[in-house]
Amino acid sequence: MSSLHVAPKISMEERVQRLEALRKTMAEKDIGAVLIGSTESLRYFTGLVWHSSERLVGAVITASELVYVAPGFERSRVESLPHVPGDIRVWEEDESSSALVASLLPHDSTLAIDDSVPLFVYNALKREISVDRLIDGGPLLRGRGQRLRKSTTEIAIIQHAMNLTLDVQRKAHAMIRPGIAASEVVRFIDDEHRRLGAKSGSTFCIVSFGETTSLPHGADGEQYYKPGDVVLVDTGCRIDGYNSDITRTYMLDEATAEFARIWAIEREAQQAVFDAAHLGATCASLDDAARAVLTRHGLGPDYQLPGLPHRAGHGLGLEGHEEPYIVRGNTTLLEEGMCFSNEPMIVLPGQFGLRLEDIIHMTAEGPAWFTQPAKGPCEPFA
Repeated sequence: MSSLHVAPKISMEERVQRLEALRKTMAEKDIGAVLIGSTESLRYFTGLVWHSSERLVGAVITASELVYVAPGFERSRVESLPHVPGDIRVWEEDESSSALVASLLPHDSTLAIDDSVPLFVYNALKREISVDRLIDGGPLLRGRGQRLRKSTTEIAIIQHAMNLTLDVQRKAHAMIRPGIAASEVVRFIDDEHRRLGAKSGSTFCIVSFGETTSLPHGADGEQYYKPGDVVLVDTGCRIDGYNSDITRTYMLDEATAEFARIWAIEREAQQAVFDAAHLGATCASLDDAARAVLTRHGLGPDYQLPGLPHRAGHGLGLEGHEEPYIVRGNTTLLEEGMCFSNEPMIVLPGQFGLRLEDIIHMTAEGPAWFTQPAKGPCEPFA
């Protein structure tokens, strides 16, 4: 699918199905209601997109009702935005939003709270509802029956976003030249994301040259590309709420022997993660596979440098970093529909860092790439 094609959309029917699945799990676990705040879970279940603030805007879901909770002066705006139909209950500026939430609960029932709501929301709820009736709603909202496993449409939206960002990465590679500032490349990438359909531009962008590539999340201050520098570009965008994330590290002209050696190890480690990603494997086993490659080549072990200083990957969806995390100790089993990054970065302090990042999604047959891995140390695209 071309990055210029119109991205698919999540239908209201799919959101209603998500709510039905959530209610089924609530019944199985004897949970009376769920409170979702102004978070990505609100978008996921209801389609309502709202920026979090000190005023609670969200939804209370019970076995039979979907009730939106909002300040009185925001009712008309909530009504105007796309959302699954439901009643809207308001609280005024001198009233307690938590008291309103409490009034919506079935008698003496438990309330599962969105794990992404601010602490002040939880603290206010404790004044209205006994603590023993408040439970963590994160597993309910993010679990295997919900956000952890992406639907066919979600996969298609992420694929669209990934195609777009890969196109932007190609254009950025073509415009880097001696003397160019990293900030100019960052602006170019943001402009290209917008031009190709990502309305908010880049969700993030790291452009590093030379030794600063050894800092996984980049450095403060300006940098200028010099011939012979290692180049690292890590960026992504959002399409209909869903994220892309791609990193390429390369040299523009001729690779040094050391860079070519480390690039080959990095690519081997990335492939080892992919090969280990079979249905039913633990997330931890993928991280183990990457570190085994590095150890075999005399890097590490564990998080020691030179080597891999962080986890081998993270989940991707409505949030740029979410479950499942590809990290030691994570016993979560891989299932169809899971999406996660594959980025076992190698850092050589004082020299350079090398990260190749592509996203994997799990199919019924096993792992699949959203984007094909880089071809070589001076050929960042397949």
